[in-house]
Amino acid sequence: MNEKIREIQRVMEAESYVTDREVATAVYLATALRKPLLVEGHPGVGKTEIAKVLAKVLDADLIRLQCYEGLDAATSLYEWNYPRQLLHLKLDEHNPAPLAERERTLFSEAFLLKRPLLAAITHPGRAPVLLIDEVDRADEEFEAFLLEVLSDFQVTIPELGTISAKERPVVVLTSNRSRDLSEALRRRCLYLWIGYPAFEKELQIVRARVPGISERLSRELTTFLQSLRKLRLEKTPGVAESIDWGLALVTLHAAHLDEDLIRSTMGCFLKDERDFQRLGGELAAGRLPAMLSIAG
Repeated sequence: MNEKIREIQRVMEAESYVTDREVATAVYLATALRKPLLVEGHPGVGKTEIAKVLAKVLDADLIRLQCYEGLDAATSLYEWNYPRQLLHLKLDEHNPAPLAERERTLFSEAFLLKRPLLAAITHPGRAPVLLIDEVDRADEEFEAFLLEVLSDFQVTIPELGTISAKERPVVVLTSNRSRDLSEALRRRCLYLWIGYPAFEKELQIVRARVPGISERLSRELTTFLQSLRKLRLEKTPGVAESIDWGLALVTLHAAHLDEDLIRSTMGCFLKDERDFQRLGGELAAGRLPAMLSIAG
């Protein structure tokens, strides 16, 4: 393994992000080539966390754009601070300067509200990490706009002209695959798929992210959730739910799992009423021993 990739893996694990060669290689190439990294996978498997940890590894600022339906260029790029402009006009109404000069003052950087994309492009000093989270939630029109920005890392503001990044930010895009992304965007990026982890990796994650959890409880929790993912649930719990549940169990001073404890803490790892019913049925049918026996 390349020593730099090995070092990336060591540093990420020092930040309690349990990783492997595939993830470390993708992260290294994204930083070395300055190509956007598209990370896809099920909800809660640690996609967003990659960007957060990467910012710590690089000692860089993290700038996050949370995508949603209806997100547009103005919201993600920049807006003019209209209330401040109006106030400035009112305070400046007796200024004898020509109107054109006063208008130029109004449309200057002092009145510009930088949204995440422009903030990343104009970031001073060390290049930031730009996280474009859940890009699949935005519509196709925004995706086309985003593709243009990622192509050259420059934007044109009519009143100010073209602004280019002095140093390209490290870009991480995440997607839960709620819709298919365009081939153009995929080709622009390096690609990484993160699935649900195998038992040993998830156990390692729980140990790293849940201080004070016992060996027995960490193994029971991991085994149970690995079993639970085999059921046809509406919202399958991810690693984020493993960590949340582990923290809750430690807070409750739990020593091991039993049916009553699982029923009373289901809200830590299940997020749908139908899944509550499904798991309740499994427990009522006496299947808890089987769900705790996978790892031996």
